Amino acid sequence: MTTRVLALALILSVASVPSAFAQAATQEAATRRPDVIFVPTPEEVVEAMLQVANVTKNDIVYDLGSGDGRIPVAAAKKYGARGVGIDIDPQRIKEANENVAKNGVGDKVKILNADLFTTDISEATVVTLYLLPSLNVKLMPKLMKELKPGTRIVSHAFDMGDWKPEKELDVNGRKVYFWTIPKK
Repeated sequence: MTTRVLALALILSVASVPSAFAQAATQEAATRRPDVIFVPTPEEVVEAMLQVANVTKNDIVYDLGSGDGRIPVAAAKKYGARGVGIDIDPQRIKEANENVAKNGVGDKVKILNADLFTTDISEATVVTLYLLPSLNVKLMPKLMKELKPGTRIVSHAFDMGDWKPEKELDVNGRKVYFWTIPKK
């Protein structure tokens, strides 16, 4: 009897190994290394980005590579917009969630620990970015495919290659670029 119990326990433990490996692989994919280091956007640039995008309470602001969540928090707190921050770094997610709680905007802002290249952003009416030029260009096909015509895009510091901005601001020596998704 004891041999049968040990044999059954061994079979069950071996059967669970593949699912444990699959789970570990999924977690590894979800937490790959960030493409850029976190550099906070200065408050005056955050404000300029939200103003040039003409954010209102009717907007859903997606911040791709949201870091500490300051842009969706500001959009919710000052303009009453809903916000979604997407970042792949668990430390930034922790900071962003603390920022959301500290500012009392948990009913308007959600922070996702996800990959901005694979996450559905189709509900956004405004998208904010502070990525490298190569990442902005890599992101362009996703923006064009998933976002509705009229969705506003604002980038701190970096343009989108051949896609010329509709507006370009200088905020204390820092660039802010603005585009609108065209009709298809």
